[in-house]
Amino acid sequence: MKPAKTRHIRQVPHSWSQIPWGEFYREALIKHLQPCLARMYGFHLLKLGQLSAEIDTESCAISHQVNVGLNGDNLQVIAEPGSLPFESKSVDACLLAHCLAWSSDPHRILREVDRVLIDDGWIIISGFNPFSVLGVGKLIPGLHRKVPWNSRMFTQMRLMDWLNLLNYEVVQRTRFQVLPWNRQGGKMISTHFPALGCLSIIVARKRTFPLIMNPAKKAAAKRRLSPAVGATSQYRTRQRHQDSD
Repeated sequence: MKPAKTRHIRQVPHSWSQIPWGEFYREALIKHLQPCLARMYGFHLLKLGQLSAEIDTESCAISHQVNVGLNGDNLQVIAEPGSLPFESKSVDACLLAHCLAWSSDPHRILREVDRVLIDDGWIIISGFNPFSVLGVGKLIPGLHRKVPWNSRMFTQMRLMDWLNLLNYEVVQRTRFQVLPWNRQGGKMISTHFPALGCLSIIVARKRTFPLIMNPAKKAAAKRRLSPAVGATSQYRTRQRHQDSD
């Protein structure tokens, strides 16, 4: 897996208002996340990072929602997303709204989220799409140092690869275009060319069973089944002899 760790990123926004057109992005994320949040259940929801804390999650049935981050006014827990002060398997869902985009070590955050999530827990990841009108700005000299172009824009395939290694099942993924380009073809991009949308969302669930059983476990399962199969065969043989008598 290609390393994702990098040097500390300068000019990290601590609010959507610090991102050009950030309020448009935030409102679009809230709208697209509502159907997914409505299907979640459990006791504890973690919203990692200040940008996640500003996402309205009232549509989620999980009542206890905790905002975690290092900077912000509406945080309940002050901590780094890569070092969460929670017990293992104690959280039902985690929201990472552009949390990985300005992280110097996204692998560490994902491993920490995996540690605190319960079995079958939910993880939601949003970010900017590198193959979009917005993503092209990273190629412009000087612009790539400014927000939001200084963020790390991961492809969905790369994020899915990381989640697969942690044994997560992706249950939903989408990309869509957002203002201020709606008047200039944004709706057409979202409808007919979603792969070019500037925002990306991935929803996945933590699975405890391997998707493909390895040879050792397959052999062990066969050994456990063999006595039962043998006993069943002997019983059927005796029944046939009794019926013939």
